[in-house]
Amino acid sequence: MKRRDFSLVAVGAAAVAHLPMAVQAQGPAATKKPVEGTDYLSLDKRVPTDVGAGKIELVEFFWYSCPHCNAFEPQFASWLKAAPKDVVVQRVPVRFRDDFEAQQRAYYVFESLNMVDAMHGKLFHAIHNERQQLNSAQSLAAWADKNGLPEKKFLDTFNSFGVSTKARRATQLQDSFKVQGVPALGIAGRFYTDGSLTQTMERALQVAEYLMGEVRRGR
Repeated sequence: MKRRDFSLVAVGAAAVAHLPMAVQAQGPAATKKPVEGTDYLSLDKRVPTDVGAGKIELVEFFWYSCPHCNAFEPQFASWLKAAPKDVVVQRVPVRFRDDFEAQQRAYYVFESLNMVDAMHGKLFHAIHNERQQLNSAQSLAAWADKNGLPEKKFLDTFNSFGVSTKARRATQLQDSFKVQGVPALGIAGRFYTDGSLTQTMERALQVAEYLMGEVRRGR
């Protein structure tokens, strides 16, 4: 979903559910060598990472109300289970508009409480399958309470300095990678790809794997 499209839709999932999904990659396009400028972009200025020597950072940019992110989540979660040991994955919720902030902070509530595994997929499901309008602190807190995270604990964490700092950093990271739409991937602080460049997110993951290989080879 391209960044410009977000100005045309409401935050609720029902408003974006009609947008078409990318088709699955087929034939030679799925296996051809990625081309810079076509399948991925090299950043003009590298983004600092702190993953340690010998590690490669992969950033997934997403938005809970984006239908493409919802469709990509199971594939990405499956890929994560078999990800190379030297890859450090960071999920980063975007904030293209001010009304994205509640969902952005919600992710960092889950992260701060070590509940990403328990809550991340459930929130996607609630928005896209159950058509719940979860785009404010109060609605998210009420939903969390029904799913095992007490409302007060959610709100206290949501409003904490730590979550505020992480959300601000996420927006800075989004801008540093010049994210054009979601879902999108940032590789090693040096490269960017998304479904618009590669035509599918399946192909985007293949491109990310290629670029991580290039990083290992010292490119």
